[in-house]
Amino acid sequence: MNLYFMRHGIAVDRADSGAGSDDRERQLTSKGIKRMNKAAKGLVTLSLTFERILTSPLERARQPAKIVAQILQLEDRVEEIEQLSPEQPAQDLLSGLVAYSGKKEILLVGHEPQLSSTISVLLSGTSGAVIRLKKGGLCCLQVDGLPPRESAVLHWALTPKQLRLMAR
Repeated sequence: MNLYFMRHGIAVDRADSGAGSDDRERQLTSKGIKRMNKAAKGLVTLSLTFERILTSPLERARQPAKIVAQILQLEDRVEEIEQLSPEQPAQDLLSGLVAYSGKKEILLVGHEPQLSSTISVLLSGTSGAVIRLKKGGLCCLQVDGLPPRESAVLHWALTPKQLRLMAR
């Protein structure tokens, strides 16, 4: 099974969001939307497809999930899961993913530091490995199943700029 981890794109600052204290409603900036569109086109170049696109319920993660789904023509495969909320620990996310153990290709769209922590747990068994996904970045891990019995294998990691360049 391949798990793809994508961090949401550039979002409006909290102070400028107009959403008041509701961080859940902050959206991508126009630059963030433009860059995510181009990054999603980079996924086409990679010939990636996903059986499920799982997203955080926060707007700034739902937007890129929908962009990717639209570009890849997978709109019916997008699903929000609470375990991708930024305050959720890696172990809770991994427990929530067990429901998708029959899938082979899953994209997870979420937040830092949760995504990096989850990647670290899958690779090393602890959240201590230092991994950072840039906004709009993507990495691919191969796991032997959910829950995993062995350490994951990192197949690749791409910066947002690399994804955008692939779209050309």
